[in-house]
Amino acid sequence: MAVPRLSVDRPFTYLLKDEHDAGTGSLVSVPFHGRTVRGWILGPATDPPSARLLPVRRVFGDVRFFDPAMLRLLRWVGERYVAPLTTVIERSHPPRVAGEESLAAQEPAAVPERSGSAVDVTEDGVAVADLLASARVTWLRPLPQQEAQACLAVVEGCVASGLAALVIVPEADPLPETARAVMEAFGHRAVLFAGGDSRERYRTWLDIRAGAYRVVVGTRPAVFAPVAGLGVVWISRENHPGQREDRAPYYHVRDVAVARARIGGAACVLASLCPSAETAAGVRHGTIATAHPQRGVERSAAPLVETAPPEAEDRSNRLTQLLKTARSAVLILSRRGYGIARVCRSCGEPAACAACRGPIVVEQRRPTCRVCGTAGVCAVCGASDFGIERGGTERIAEWASRASSLWVENRATEDAPPGPASNALVVGTAATVKEVGPLRLDLVAILDPDRALARPGLHSAEQSVATWMEAAAWAGPKADGGRVLLQTRQPGHPAIQAVIRWDPMPFLAGEAKRRAEAGFPPGHPIFRIEGAGDLDQSLRTAGAATVLATSSAAPGPGETPREGRTVCLVSVSPERFDPFRLAVLRLANEGAVTRVEAEPHL
Repeated sequence: MAVPRLSVDRPFTYLLKDEHDAGTGSLVSVPFHGRTVRGWILGPATDPPSARLLPVRRVFGDVRFFDPAMLRLLRWVGERYVAPLTTVIERSHPPRVAGEESLAAQEPAAVPERSGSAVDVTEDGVAVADLLASARVTWLRPLPQQEAQACLAVVEGCVASGLAALVIVPEADPLPETARAVMEAFGHRAVLFAGGDSRERYRTWLDIRAGAYRVVVGTRPAVFAPVAGLGVVWISRENHPGQREDRAPYYHVRDVAVARARIGGAACVLASLCPSAETAAGVRHGTIATAHPQRGVERSAAPLVETAPPEAEDRSNRLTQLLKTARSAVLILSRRGYGIARVCRSCGEPAACAACRGPIVVEQRRPTCRVCGTAGVCAVCGASDFGIERGGTERIAEWASRASSLWVENRATEDAPPGPASNALVVGTAATVKEVGPLRLDLVAILDPDRALARPGLHSAEQSVATWMEAAAWAGPKADGGRVLLQTRQPGHPAIQAVIRWDPMPFLAGEAKRRAEAGFPPGHPIFRIEGAGDLDQSLRTAGAATVLATSSAAPGPGETPREGRTVCLVSVSPERFDPFRLAVLRLANEGAVTRVEAEPHL
């Protein structure tokens, strides 16, 4: 039933007349509590009620939006993320455009087999047969800048065996090299399921459903693409923030891909230079296999990494020396703009936005609130003249234009092209680190890793290390002469050592221990749950291992009902998850739970 509330998250039984050509996955309209709502047929009722059944009023077209196998996956997502099944179904396909259905093929299209024999190994020397082993989940750590070739080898081996392949990348603009390589290699046999207007996306989805393609390449929603005969799911840069859905059901592509592969008997490859803490934990526990180049080959591909203590405005003497001889470089910071406003020069008070009290930054010479985006105005006196702590991409670009003879580009702006350049000095943030294909730079400098490591959050450190390693790969192997500079006062920090040694696993083991001590171990589902009264105690009784709760005062006269709520951050062990989920559903039916957010950004 298309009523996205946990309190009604259960199947309802209706009478489907013989005149309706419908079945599992069909979109219909039915009467529901005095109104007409849409819903999806989940299958025949095994134990229909004895009372008179209301009839299905209408069937919308001939399209079946899921089959029994896909329904198993959708149910798994709804259960894992404690989300209404209707919400999961709606997120699993583009919005319906009825005009496209009459143009879509009704029968699976005949797809010519790809000529040529199956590829035996990737360019990293990893056996393709191992990666394509049925229902096997593998973490693959490709050599720097060779993920595209490894993915192509695996997809070619899959298609040559008569199966289909699904490749998921974290972003569509610019299109990553992995996606581009697969699309170019397979031509009309492959389709890009990313971007486009609603009509184009729905028509592409219909074509995939009709079997028009053997290879589907897409972004996060493509993990639900209706690909028949699936042999492998490849997740590119599985630790990228773009692989996590920001809307309900808040799924992570990694988890859904693993579940889909196991349900369908397919292989799943999680590719990344630095895996997520969850993937690393799976490797340690033996639930995820590994496939890497030989140790000597992997070490020979590692870049030369050195450290130097930072000085004023995220600069250093060592950085200046390296810039004098570099013919190409990229400088990565965590801050945009020219600086941060610290004090109002008119009244002497600490700088804060008059609208929301947020921090004020200076970008393109204009003070702006970092939180709400309004013009930066002092919250006390209304002035716009501030004392600035200089530092950020604009300030570094200004300095670098004097310290280097290279052409300097600040690519931390909205309209800047992606990635670095092979004949310039590029200044950017973590967003500049893209999969742009083969590239060799003389210098890759991470200017403020200590600031990034000081940020709060369960995933902030591991995502920082993943970004640094991807950027460091642009310097190429030590033998190529490129250098990586980390400006840090903590050269012994495990995160810094992970880049220096080109081995993230000891660092991730330490992260897993840190998270376990905080009550949120990798692999344990985490939820932010909002409700009423003593919700925290109810969740502890339900089996939550960790509960952090905040409560507002009871609502007073004229206050909104939202006040007086309790918000709980909850971690649940996998062994206790099923009874915990059922308890949350019961609390939602009783009105004690009003909102559930799975895997919140912490």
